[in-house]
Amino acid sequence: MTIDKPNIQDHLYLILESVPDPEIPVISLLDLGVIRYAVETDGVVHIKMTPTYSGCPATDVMADDIKAAIAKEGKKAEVELVLSPAWSTDWISEEGLQKLEEYGIARPLSESHDKDVLLGGKKLVKCPQCGSKETHLVSQFGSTPCKALFKCDDCHEPFDYFKCLK
Repeated sequence: MTIDKPNIQDHLYLILESVPDPEIPVISLLDLGVIRYAVETDGVVHIKMTPTYSGCPATDVMADDIKAAIAKEGKKAEVELVLSPAWSTDWISEEGLQKLEEYGIARPLSESHDKDVLLGGKKLVKCPQCGSKETHLVSQFGSTPCKALFKCDDCHEPFDYFKCLK
């Protein structure tokens, strides 16, 4: 499936880059890929946002944080929730993936590798602390439902793995 790039007016990028994900504060909502559209028309910023999954508990906080960031610039924002197409981990920017790893969250693997790791126990998830792939699944769910909890067999540190969502 081909994913359309987000339609975001240039002058809104700087504002939206400053809005962190409420659950992972080192990554912006832009880097996470949940903002799919941001266009200013007649003094109102119209934003379309796709949450990481339809039941994400942070969705309202994200919308409120976007509105607050836009309001700081003296503008009004309307945030529309868009569920189709569903958000995909493919929408996370490369910079966002690097920030996740630096924060201690393993980046998502491909869809087939994700299933191998979560269901088959293969050792493919790289520990963001020491880089070892000698890791194992502790729980299908980590600090949030979109992450799984792993532990490194070498450095013994627990860490979240951002599940591949397509």
